[in-house]
Amino acid sequence: MVAEPQQPLLTARQAAWLVLWREEPRAEDKAPLLAQLRAQHADVAEAIDLAQDFARLVRQRQPQQLEPWLARAAKSAVGAFQRFAKGLRDDDDAIKAGVTLPWSSGPVEGQITRQMFGRASLALFERRFVLASGRVQAPSEAQVRPAAA
Repeated sequence: MVAEPQQPLLTARQAAWLVLWREEPRAEDKAPLLAQLRAQHADVAEAIDLAQDFARLVRQRQPQQLEPWLARAAKSAVGAFQRFAKGLRDDDDAIKAGVTLPWSSGPVEGQITRQMFGRASLALFERRFVLASGRVQAPSEAQVRPAAA
């Protein structure tokens, strides 16, 4: 006889939100789910800890915690965190600025993504950004479209 699970299974998206949701507003009924996720495997527990610690240091702007976190992630058994740490080290100045400075380019990037999604091409990019500066002359129609054979 097969028993139905008492709770529906979590999707990957639900699990990610459960892990990254701020601790304070997280509903008390979600704590057992998070504990269940941690109990699945040591690598899963390590990934949860690394993800929550990274989110905390970014949210609370704790640049002094970045280097120890990167060292932990680089030594992690979870390959995704090793690669993530390497990528962060490759862009060290931007990461430190993002953790310490109050400015964010997120709203701008969101607008660009929403406006350009599904339409991006080199010609559109050139018209939107390169030519917007006014320093570059617009290409003629013949330059944009190749001649018919």
